[in-house]
Amino acid sequence: MSIVLEGQTVEGTLRAEVGVARLDAASSRDFKKEVDSLWSDGVVAVELDFSKVDFIDSSGVGALLGVYKRLPQGTASVRLKNVKAPVQSVIELLRLHRIFEIAS
Repeated sequence: MSIVLEGQTVEGTLRAEVGVARLDAASSRDFKKEVDSLWSDGVVAVELDFSKVDFIDSSGVGALLGVYKRLPQGTASVRLKNVKAPVQSVIELLRLHRIFEIAS
């Protein structure tokens, strides 16, 4: 099963849809591999559609931070679209809304 659906890079922004309900220890390793396979030189921003994600744990958060750390310093932008309330709560609890732009 694919974790990342419909990934493509447009004008330096990697846009992809996360296609699982749980971004957790079981799926985060595959998430990282699939993002790696989509990554190309010149990516300066990432936009992830979280409309299917109902749950995220520390492994999922770690995978998102890994994406953030791959981006160029100073211009890094990770945008999470269609974030559901339980996922947003975890991100805000960890104060990662300062790093990730959240668009629900």
